[in-house]
Amino acid sequence: MKCAADIAPVRAEPHDGAEQVTQALLGEPLRVEERRDGWVRVVTAYDYPGWVRADALEEGDGERPADASGTPVDVARSYLGTPYLWGGMTERGIDCSGLVHMAYRRLGRIVPRDADQQEDAATEVETLRPGDLITYGDPVDHIAFYVGEGRILHATGREEGIGVVEEREPEYLYARRPKLVRL
Repeated sequence: MKCAADIAPVRAEPHDGAEQVTQALLGEPLRVEERRDGWVRVVTAYDYPGWVRADALEEGDGERPADASGTPVDVARSYLGTPYLWGGMTERGIDCSGLVHMAYRRLGRIVPRDADQQEDAATEVETLRPGDLITYGDPVDHIAFYVGEGRILHATGREEGIGVVEEREPEYLYARRPKLVRL
């Protein structure tokens, strides 16, 4: 199966009021695990489970085409100004781990969806270089690209209207760093 909608919310439970945990994008391959009352439990190509409306799917293999070039930071910068949206993965709304996921995915590399999974898939480093990732919290609840000179690029929902920004790493985040990692 593949996603037939431009953007299909993938929800934690099979109803519209359930938390959006990620999004399926047009043409994205999805493995079907269960069908229930107009909903389908799917698993994404990056092993993320959730529920989508059955009418958002169609038969076919689907694909995950690379549609960008450059570095993951270059791709992430193309989202500057995008509003923050929990579980979002597009220019209409994106969260911190969605930004990291999409920056790699658009270059043809699939990485995990959530910040803690991204940290687990990466190699810990002692010294940051541009393009590395900084995780925050214990347990990990935020992730950002390091872009150099004490600056980060991330999607933040800390204030109304804030989304993808490049800024000097805020002190409150610096104090919450558990790991510096490289994918």
